[in-house]
Amino acid sequence: MKPVVLQLIDSFAQGGSESQALQLTRLLSESGRFKVHLACLNSKGSLRPTIEDLDLGEIPAFPLTSFYDRNALSQLRRFVHWLKSAHIDVLHTHDFYTNVFGMAAGALARVPVRIASMRETTGMRSSSQRRVQRVAYSIAHHVVANSDAVKDTLITEGIRSEKVTVIYNGLDFRRLDTQVSRPEAFSMLGLPGEIRQRRFISIVANMRHDVKDYPMFLRSARRVLEAVPEAAFLLAGEGELSASLQALAAELGIRNSVFFLGRCQNVAELLRISELCVLSSKAEGFSNAILEYMAAARPVVATDVGGAREVIREGETGYLVASGDDAQMAARLIALLREPAAARRMGDEGRRVVEEKFSCDAQLARTEDLYRRLLRHP
Repeated sequence: MKPVVLQLIDSFAQGGSESQALQLTRLLSESGRFKVHLACLNSKGSLRPTIEDLDLGEIPAFPLTSFYDRNALSQLRRFVHWLKSAHIDVLHTHDFYTNVFGMAAGALARVPVRIASMRETTGMRSSSQRRVQRVAYSIAHHVVANSDAVKDTLITEGIRSEKVTVIYNGLDFRRLDTQVSRPEAFSMLGLPGEIRQRRFISIVANMRHDVKDYPMFLRSARRVLEAVPEAAFLLAGEGELSASLQALAAELGIRNSVFFLGRCQNVAELLRISELCVLSSKAEGFSNAILEYMAAARPVVATDVGGAREVIREGETGYLVASGDDAQMAARLIALLREPAAARRMGDEGRRVVEEKFSCDAQLARTEDLYRRLLRHP
């Protein structure tokens, strides 16, 4: 019989961890080498339709309001019962909340293989959350990190090196396929026609956490506009910081050159009209956005945090700048805008790197190998 694998996700909301977990679920299901189940803590979210064609059976939800109330205990009992009844061989969790909830339930249900995940370095968790997550890691058989930088963070926090495996995010190139024309892309993104001749620099990141440091990007944008007035900036992301960022753009005097797109489901079309792409984060694990930028053959200027230097080759596929250094970021963007031929060469090289190292096939192969190895020797 095939081993039975459960992927436990927080929700179906648009986000890097959720997207990667659902992509892995699809890859495992379509490979046919494991029987795959999916469960969640919150059944809501725009990504749910992306997996509805898969034969996953019921997708149970175990909604939490806190780790410290009666509901949490009730949901834990439900999940333990479900794990036993479904005869789960491998439980794989994907973020802070599922790590804590899932590893506790997996231990109580005596799931043979329990795998937690880490996708961030610093800046996202309080000290109490880090302590709770370390307990989850202690009862996991293994931890998957999505970059060497994340693995180093885990080791610093006391996790044994041999207990951690790096599996890079995989990119589905089909997400970036588009046959639409430039004018059609503008229409799909809701952009006014009169700006079509401008030169677009884009950033894709949520606006829920200040760790993404959009203010750095906006300060950099002002510097770029002073040197290249025809530049314009596309910000794709949603969250509670959106209003304050729009106010900052107005305060900086660049509001007419900055376009807030909200949650963007047309990433292929966004990158189709973009000349350069940016990530300004203060901290990251391993950025899906950088992979998408490079797969679309766009040169990248990103802050040197997390696993960025594991994919960006300085001066070959883009540039790395210090976190918070808007002047350095602007200088790199200006140089690329002034040398479009060099920028195109960087973009082409970036796509080649992603095709070689960060494919879905590589992600699937490493994950299945880890599952088989742990099933033999948890």
